[in-house]
This record gives sequence, C-alpha cells and structure tokens, in this order.
Amino acid sequence: MTKAQDDKFEILLDHLKRNRGFDFRGYKRPTLERRMLKRMQELGVSDYVDYLDILEAHPEEFTQLFDTILINVTSFFRDQPAWDYLAEQLLPRILAGRTPGQLLRVWSAGCASGEEVYSLVMLLAEALGVQDFSRQVKVYATDADEAALNLARQGSFTEKDIRAIPASLREKYFKRAGSQYVFRSDLRRAIVFGTHNLIQDAPISHLDLLVCRNTLMYLNAETQERILARFHFALNENGYLFVGKAEMLLTHGNLFTPVAMPFRIFRKNSLANKQDPLLRLVHASNRATVPQPDDRQPLRELAFEAGLDAQVVIDADWNLRLANEKAMALFKLNPKDLDQPLKDLELSYRPVELRSLLEQVASERHPLKVSNVDRTSLDGEFQNLEVEVTPLKENGNGLAGFSIIYADVTPLKKTQAELQHSNRDLKSIREEIKSAREKLETANEELQSTNEELETTNEELQATNEELETMNEELQATNKELETMNDELQVRTEETNSINAFLQSILGGLHSGVMVVDRQLNLLLWNNQAEELWGLRSDEVLGKSIFALDIGLPTDELPLQAFLSGAASYQELSLPATNRRGKAFQCHVICTPYLSLAGERRGVVLLMEQVTREA
Repeated sequence: MTKAQDDKFEILLDHLKRNRGFDFRGYKRPTLERRMLKRMQELGVSDYVDYLDILEAHPEEFTQLFDTILINVTSFFRDQPAWDYLAEQLLPRILAGRTPGQLLRVWSAGCASGEEVYSLVMLLAEALGVQDFSRQVKVYATDADEAALNLARQGSFTEKDIRAIPASLREKYFKRAGSQYVFRSDLRRAIVFGTHNLIQDAPISHLDLLVCRNTLMYLNAETQERILARFHFALNENGYLFVGKAEMLLTHGNLFTPVAMPFRIFRKNSLANKQDPLLRLVHASNRATVPQPDDRQPLRELAFEAGLDAQVVIDADWNLRLANEKAMALFKLNPKDLDQPLKDLELSYRPVELRSLLEQVASERHPLKVSNVDRTSLDGEFQNLEVEVTPLKENGNGLAGFSIIYADVTPLKKTQAELQHSNRDLKSIREEIKSAREKLETANEELQSTNEELETTNEELQATNEELETMNEELQATNKELETMNDELQVRTEETNSINAFLQSILGGLHSGVMVVDRQLNLLLWNNQAEELWGLRSDEVLGKSIFALDIGLPTDELPLQAFLSGAASYQELSLPATNRRGKAFQCHVICTPYLSLAGERRGVVLLMEQVTREA
C-alpha cells in the first residue's frame, strides 16, 4: 500500500471510530485491509475515499461492512479433542475446587452466533445436572457484532449446524421446530447475552473459566497484550483461559501458565508482577461491619473523628451522612452539608468523580481503590490522594451505604521522588563500576541479543500461524457463502424445470401448431403439433431462421416485421399451405408479439391451425 493509500485508509478508520465508536486500529493491518477490500469489491469500488462517500450517504452500509470484517466462523465443539479435554479433565477440576453453593461464573468472549457458548452450557449441564446448573452457574456470552449476537440469543440452528453434536446431546438439549432445532429455553435463561468490545470495554470479573477462541488472532500484538492483561484481571486466582488453536500465548508467560498446551488451555498466574503497567489493578477485600452495643457508640464517634485520613459516609440513597474533622476541613464542608444529596455537593465530582465509583461498588459489592488523584487546595497546595470506597453491608449482603477514605499520600510521593533521585546517584556509581565488567557485559549482551532474536523469530512464527488461521476462517466463510448461493441456484433450477414442464404440458395439449421467433427471426419454440403439421422435429429447427425452414407454409407472407417494429399487435390471416404429407390445405395463422416482463418486444408468437380439409 502506498503512502497516499495508507493515509486514505487511516481517514476511513477514523471515520468508523468517530461515527460508530468502533476502533479497528487494534486489528492486524493485512487482515483488516483484505476484509475491507472484499466489501469494496462487492460494491465495485476501488478507492477508500469513494467507499467513505458510500458510508456517509448510506448509513446502513456500516452493518454490511462490520459483517464482513467481524468474521463469524464457528461451530459446535470446534476442535473436538480440546472440548473432550475440557469436559473430561478441566471441568471436574474446576468443580472440585468450589465450596458448596458457590456460584460458577463463565464468560464466552467473542461468541459469534452462539455455537460455542451453547457447547459450554451442554458440557456444564452434563457435569452438574440440569437443576444444579440452573441454580449454580452464570454464563456470560458477548460479541461486538450485534447481528450475530441476535442470532445467538434465539438459539435456533439448522440440521447442518448441529451435525457435530453427539446424538445423545441433540435429543436432550434441542427441540425441533419446523426445519430448525431450538436450544432448551430453561437453560438459555442462565445465559446473559450482551454487546461487548474486547478492545474498549472493561472485562467481566470474578470468573472461573474464560473462553475466547480464535478472536485474538485477528488483533495486533499490542492489542492482544492489553486484552490478555484484562483477562488476567477478570479471572479468579484459580481461573482458566481457553483460547483457539492458533493462539499460543507464549509471549505472555508471566500472566498465564500452560495447563494443556496442545488444546490451548491456560491457568492464571497469580504470582504475576502486580506492578506491571497492564496489571496495575488493585484488589481490595470486603470489610464487614460488626454491630456493637449502644454504650460503644460514643467511642466509635471519637475514633471516626480522630481518624488520620479524611473520611465521609454516604447512605444508600446517596446522601452525605457523616464527615470527620479531617474531611470537613479538607473539602470545606459545614454541618449544613450533612444529609444533603451527594449530587448537590462539589465533593461528588472533585477531586474525583464519585458517582461512577459508587455505582461500580454498589454493583460488585467489593471495595474499590483509586490512586494518583491530584488535588490543589484553595491555598494553592498540591496534594496527591488515594481514594478508597468501601460498601457498608447490613443484613447479610444488603447495602447500607458507602465509606469513602481520602488518604493523603503526598509525603509518600515526595519520598518516592527523593528515592528516585538517590537511585540516579546510585546509578552513576554503578556506571563507574560497570567499566570493570565490560568483557562480561559484552558476553551477556551477545547472549541477550541472541535470545531476543529467537523470541522475535518465535513471535513471527506465531503471527504467521495466526495469519494462516485467519485466512482459513475467511475461506470457510467464503465457502459458506458459496454453499448458500449453490442452494439458491438449485432451488431456482428446480423452479425453472417445473415451469418448463408446465409450459410443455400446455403446449402439448394445444390443437394448434406454435412457433416463437426472436427479433432475429430465429426459432425459439416449436411444439408437438407443429412437428405433426410440418414434419420437422424441434431439434431440427430450434435456433434456425424461420425463412430457412423447408415447410409448406409461405413464411415470406407473414407480417413479422410489423410485429417487431410495434406497428401491429394482433393479426389473423389465412394462407394456402402444404402439410407434411404433401396435401394442400388452408392454414389459419394468428400472430401476436412476444413480450418481456417490461413490455419490450422480444419476437413474434405464431399459432397455426388447419381449417380446410386436405385436397
């Protein structure tokens, strides 16, 4: 692609992001260009700017483009050995590690039209039993393609789609409805379908199993790395990741540990470096409130007021109920602000947007900590805060409100800056020592360079493998399209044959000979009565000029040109003729135009009948 073409392509990608909120820059460029050009070729467009004009003029084209880019090639129990391992080895291991009554959470990311998630549901229902599955399992199924997701929600498949499912599972989990097979509605209710963009949206959390097969291979290395970090966060400490056969994860060994590499099943590495920029997610534990006797209330209030950190309490209706002295001074609150709605206070959005944090904590019922919150006081003093929001629970899991602590970590930040300065000084000293180790460092660098080259080669091989798998799925998608077209062609052929048989039946029952000629006056139709009348078979005359026929009808006296030019629409005439036995008779001829569906004159229809006896 030339520089000018690349610039046009970037403009097109930017248009898709701004107008549809979907950023395709994380996809592998060769695959993305190939799918985009495929759609453009279907429309007869070769320039990205021209295609951008089509998108602006016809917004419905976005749907067709997304269907082309988001390849939805899937099937039930795809790569059967991997699913056998999942059913026989992995699921029993996951179920054995659960406490009684514990909810099992599973996420099928990039579920396309649903075959994969329904495969999971069948295996889980077989392992637990249908009743326990409905009570103890929550399955999330997401995809960026809303059209594919609508198909998945219906759970309706053709006989060809379910061919890979064992007969015992087909009979147990599918019900026939006409030509379709519909998945059990009671089990469908345990599945939560939703639109989700792996590149942009936050992951579903607290998962025991995450299935994302043959989706990452369409994305570039940087995007894959970000998504895998999110997957790491989403899984429980003993959670498992199940990916496609072309997705190795070899370059992310610090995040996941292989469990069954041939089947691409990995376990979350709980010892991964939490300081990794991609894993800087803080896990806070729940804090239960313990009821105290009434005589301890004053002591609690004193402890609350004397807290070293600013702290406020919000009730379940989002009103400010409590604020200690530190918080009153820090945020310039006064007693009149107590019991006021949070939305009416500056505290709701400064120094941090509290409302979105409270919604997340209320939904997940887990503490949430936000670091690096910068604040400048009215005196111009800079502060760096760490904000922790903790749900206050009552009556089991009921939500009574929220405790919000603003910890001033400014001294810590200053200490860290001083430490960095000391480290720089220490680095200078080490550089002086380094000169004495030049020979050793040179050898180490050569070894490291060799290792990096091997890693690069390995990544290139993995990228090539993913690209081949991508092209294979594109070919499968194309093959499905061709099969569909072939089925439609077969149906049309059968309809044409039926119409031809119907026409032949009508023509064969007429007592008149029928000839149809085109605009070049070549024979298009010749029925049985015409054969009987003139002694020539249809295979002897079709395609020949009417004037080249050796029959006993004076064809040069027929008003054919008048009908072709539109001067005549109906005419009857009687001509002397000689039949196939050489007998003379008077032939009654009716001429009408042969019209197309649009009313265009395509030729002439001639009906011939003997009206006098043979001489």
